[in-house]
Amino acid sequence: MAKPLKKLVSCVILDLDGTLLNTDGVVSEVLKGFLAKYGKQWDGREAQRIVGKTPLEAAAAVVEEYGLPCGKEEFLAELHPVFYAQLCNIKPLPGASRLLKHLSGHGVPMALASNSPRGSIESKISYHQGWKDYFSAIVGGDEVTAGKPSPEIFLEAAKRLNREPSSCLVIEDSMPGVTAGKAAGMEVVAVPSVPKQAHLYTSADEVINSLLDLQPEKWGLPPFQDWIEGTLPTEPWYISGPVIKGFGRGSKVLGIPTEHPSGVYFGWAGLSTRGVYKMVMSIGWNPYFNNAEKTIEPWLLHEFTEDFYGEELRLVIVGYLRPEVNFPSLESLIAKIHEDKRIAERALDLPLYSKHKDDPYLSSSLHSESNHS
Repeated sequence: MAKPLKKLVSCVILDLDGTLLNTDGVVSEVLKGFLAKYGKQWDGREAQRIVGKTPLEAAAAVVEEYGLPCGKEEFLAELHPVFYAQLCNIKPLPGASRLLKHLSGHGVPMALASNSPRGSIESKISYHQGWKDYFSAIVGGDEVTAGKPSPEIFLEAAKRLNREPSSCLVIEDSMPGVTAGKAAGMEVVAVPSVPKQAHLYTSADEVINSLLDLQPEKWGLPPFQDWIEGTLPTEPWYISGPVIKGFGRGSKVLGIPTEHPSGVYFGWAGLSTRGVYKMVMSIGWNPYFNNAEKTIEPWLLHEFTEDFYGEELRLVIVGYLRPEVNFPSLESLIAKIHEDKRIAERALDLPLYSKHKDDPYLSSSLHSESNHS
């Protein structure tokens, strides 16, 4: 059980982009196409300069960074319609719908507080069934005199919820948002959306890897009751790709990028010529080995007599085990991996998970797109 914190809250104020919705993925795609017109290449590393900013500030940062021959207003005006056409493609981040449903079901008042204009917030959430009804208040950046990192947006949300700022829990992905929440006198949980930046979020009261790791009981809110034998069922998601060599440690690595939060997951793996197997998988930078980029590393729970590098591996991921953590030694990492395998091995026999073994996706050898959900 998580140790309860002394601070009890009675309502939750959430940021939208990068916290509940994977807006960054769509923004990156739009910027990539737009900058190509100017002969420039969008580099994801610039993402942290625009996370949590107001649209105009983000536009100014991109115009300046790439030396574009246009003003920030002109840039925004041109980008706006392209971005709006993509709103329907923005997916919730893992754990977002689960959290909103849980808090709403327990009568915990919630507000949305975002630097985006109010109209943009309402358009984005309109594509997600039931979301609008979850929030007792919505505050947009155009309804206050200053956006985050100013606390005004959060203070306004607390006022509309009729709550004292000190009884509010803020959930945020960006530094400006964390700064704003603390300046408003609120408790803040950070879910950093920019990779490997967790160490910068020291002012937050807690830093978690993804919404799947939030423990509401730490804040005096009703705990989740949906863990089953050490596993958390998730909506199934599907990925496939060629198996590329690991890092000289006998592991398999899938040669595809992913936006999914790092952590340890499990499910079923299909090799078109061999069959379907139980599988545990880690996504992340593998802190112990300090990988330079995010990788998907599946471990098939089966003894193979030969290697299968180069073969197409199809995965159906059905549940979550734990966040990625740093281990003090290789021994402790290996011990944890064995424990993960034991938990998954047992859980995958439960009907809830075993039914996915027959998913036609696993046995199809068609080379469809490498990512679909």
